[in-house]
Amino acid sequence: MKVVYDRETDTLTVVLAETMVAESDEDKPGVILDYDANGNLVSLEVLDASTRVTVLERMEYEVATHT
Repeated sequence: MKVVYDRETDTLTVVLAETMVAESDEDKPGVILDYDANGNLVSLEVLDASTRVTVLERMEYEVATHT
């Protein structure tokens, strides 16, 4: 998984799988979901990210453990 914030375009992209995008859908205004040829979600883009994300300079990543 890869997360990229582009200051120039103010776009936050979360790449879930490195594969070709076959279809994109703006499910909600400013949030674009990208799918592969099998309909699997492969990435999402947040437009105008600086107005939607609280802190763009810091990211937390956690793998949940269930007992």
